[in-house]
Amino acid sequence: MKPLSDYEQKHDRLADDCPVRAALDVIRGRWKPSILFELKSGRKRFSDIQSALPEVTAQALTVQLRQLEADGIVNRKVFAEVPQRVEYSLSKHGRALSNVMDALEKWGIEHQKKQAVTEGEAAEPV
Repeated sequence: MKPLSDYEQKHDRLADDCPVRAALDVIRGRWKPSILFELKSGRKRFSDIQSALPEVTAQALTVQLRQLEADGIVNRKVFAEVPQRVEYSLSKHGRALSNVMDALEKWGIEHQKKQAVTEGEAAEPV
């Protein structure tokens, strides 16, 4: 297995000057918001997350979980069992991010409603 440092994001100097960009860099990724949503309800095994997100490949899920772990958002716990059991959970820092994601979800719902109204208005004949 690759060391966790291999999954750290490349240093983005623009994020040094912009806290919003720094935050978005952490959640940037096709599956990261969905992974965070799944872990919000508690500790999950890899297979549980993969079952909840059937479109994600095992490789993509592994990479994004490792990136979240490298950023301190996700905790990974390996149990010395045969077969080996691995569980993922949100760290304290990740739980704080979960609150931000809830607010972002609320905003997204309102935005979708606004877009639907705007598209409906555009479809009406003049």
